Amino acid sequence: MKEVKTGTTTMVIMCKDGIVVAADRRATAGNIIANKDCPKIYELSDKMLLTVAGTVSDIQLLIKIARAQIGLMRVRTGRDVTNKEAANLLAGMVYSNIRKFSLIPGISQFLLGGMDKEGFHTYEINFDGSVMPIDDYVASGSGSDMVYGVLETLYKKELSVSEGVQLAVKGLNAAIQRDSASGSGFDIMTVTKEGLKRVAAKKLQLKVEL
Repeated sequence: MKEVKTGTTTMVIMCKDGIVVAADRRATAGNIIANKDCPKIYELSDKMLLTVAGTVSDIQLLIKIARAQIGLMRVRTGRDVTNKEAANLLAGMVYSNIRKFSLIPGISQFLLGGMDKEGFHTYEINFDGSVMPIDDYVASGSGSDMVYGVLETLYKKELSVSEGVQLAVKGLNAAIQRDSASGSGFDIMTVTKEGLKRVAAKKLQLKVEL
């Protein structure tokens, strides 16, 4: 049995006035494209976005649990959950999930970008449950090699969100052109002081016609 994986190109770019989050839409099962419209950017709260990579079933379950836990924490403490708290919550679940015996490996990786009272933050939650704070940009998935080539060359510390969106498009294009597990469409969202916003969503149609 071949589990469905997201294949994946995802990235988070830190900007001077917010965060840009981008991802493709293709899900694969071995060498087969299992789904051409698989969302890979999720709203973890009204101030936090999450990109995903790994086994789809585990990702979906962990996100449901994380959203519920964040809601409970907000009720119990009377305040919004910080980005660091959310990242540590997810990391703990990833750590436990990958270390339990299963016929299907519970592999999941998350990139978290959000805003709290201390400002804008990005965290990488790796497959092993480790947490890494990110100051500039980060990419994950099978297309990340191509994305990093673009980001390493073109990223600047003082990018605006609008410039970050254009940079994300270039990174996605590089991955979709060269990574067979990435493509079918893409989504780009932003986190600013005004909240979360979807700035681009497009499904790509590839057909042979005479």
